[in-house]
Amino acid sequence: MKCPYCNSNESSVVDSRDTEENTVRRRRECEKCKKRFTSYERIELLDLAVVKKDGSREAFDREKIKKGILKACEKRPVSIDDIDKAVEEIDAILRKKETTEISSKEVGELVIKRLQKLDKVAYIRFASIYKEFADVEQFQEEIKKLLSK
Repeated sequence: MKCPYCNSNESSVVDSRDTEENTVRRRRECEKCKKRFTSYERIELLDLAVVKKDGSREAFDREKIKKGILKACEKRPVSIDDIDKAVEEIDAILRKKETTEISSKEVGELVIKRLQKLDKVAYIRFASIYKEFADVEQFQEEIKKLLSK
């Protein structure tokens, strides 16, 4: 495992724990700079393909989901652990499907649902892009729906 501080390839595992969703958390110490860092190991499952609006396909990338959620939650009181948990839930739901091809719409809807639970402002931020609001009225309608729940 490469050290994120000095890029050395020599590190030792200080602590190892199983976490939720078939992940192993390892606390490591770099042999060179002696700094500690955490790595996560996950079982690699079947490759999923995301079918885009235009019919093109791309490999499912959980990091892309995480980046989108992080962007929506920027400067909001949402912990990285909550974001990681949301990404893990979305990943688990998609992998339980009987097919290895999923629509981008399905992925977006799962993200929207998780954001609605995490933070209302982050939800509106994401929804404004995902649902392609054309004007302020659509924005207001979405806020009204959110407030009525």
